[in-house]
Amino acid sequence: MDEEQPVLTRLGNTLKTHVILLGGLIVFFWLVEAADAVIFDGSLDMYGVRPRTLIGLRGLIFAPFLHSGFGHLMANTIPFLIMGWFVLLRGTREFVLVTIITAVSSGLGAWLFGAPNSVHIGVSGVIMGYFGYLLMRGYFERSLTAVLWSIFIIVLYGGLLWGVLPGQNGVSWQSHLFGFLGGGLAAYWLANGQVASNK
Repeated sequence: MDEEQPVLTRLGNTLKTHVILLGGLIVFFWLVEAADAVIFDGSLDMYGVRPRTLIGLRGLIFAPFLHSGFGHLMANTIPFLIMGWFVLLRGTREFVLVTIITAVSSGLGAWLFGAPNSVHIGVSGVIMGYFGYLLMRGYFERSLTAVLWSIFIIVLYGGLLWGVLPGQNGVSWQSHLFGFLGGGLAAYWLANGQVASNK
């Protein structure tokens, strides 16, 4: 019984960290959207990614926290929670690194290839990054656990792949595509780093 207690304590602490980190981000998303709707009358959206403008680069930081209404935010909340938790199971450090890499790659893709005078906002590029990371981690790591996770992810959320294709009105396929690619890049870097550290 005494030996089991530290294991249960560690598990409880890990779950607490996950709840605080993911829950805190989601609460922040909703607070920002509430403030945008009630106080700023939607004007915060202008801080999103504006393609090929110098000032539009600030969207690399702000865009993931901005949404075009509560419907948009609701559509992103559940996938962010689920995908984010799956990434978080790999460790807090990996979650932070994957989030930063995918947010930057998603934003840069929108900045470079988005339509002129458009504004790109939302955390869906990061969600696509999580998807790409979880999918490609199995390929690069080649462990049974990682491969099984990849299969599980494609079964659960394989339909997200359609989001990287152009043609959907009001959908930033550029941020989706480059978020997905950024997730794959993060999987490559982190899997190779893990292999190197084990030798």
